[in-house]
Amino acid sequence: MWQIVAKALLAGAMIAAISEIGKRLPGMAALVASLPLVSVLGMIFLWSARPDPDNMATHAEATFWYVLPSLPMFLLIPFMLRGGVNFWIALAAGCALTVGLYLLMMHFGPRLGLRL
Repeated sequence: MWQIVAKALLAGAMIAAISEIGKRLPGMAALVASLPLVSVLGMIFLWSARPDPDNMATHAEATFWYVLPSLPMFLLIPFMLRGGVNFWIALAAGCALTVGLYLLMMHFGPRLGLRL
């Protein structure tokens, strides 16, 4: 149980750090947010729980393929904001786009031979 609490506190600390950095240095906060810290920590925790090379390889590869559908969101949101769209609407549109692209990846990825 304490491991789950520690993981949650670590994730919360990362989010808090990014938001604090972003108040003064938005570009640096974006850099920190873009680092695959969550993925690396997830792999460390997964390896600790189940040290299986094939399972880890599948996890790492699937992570790569699932990152791709999230990237267009980071172009849509600034485009909409610069066009005068309300932040919350732009964020919702970006999230909806990402969900749609994830669904497409989940549907077509295995048909293309991807291990997701």
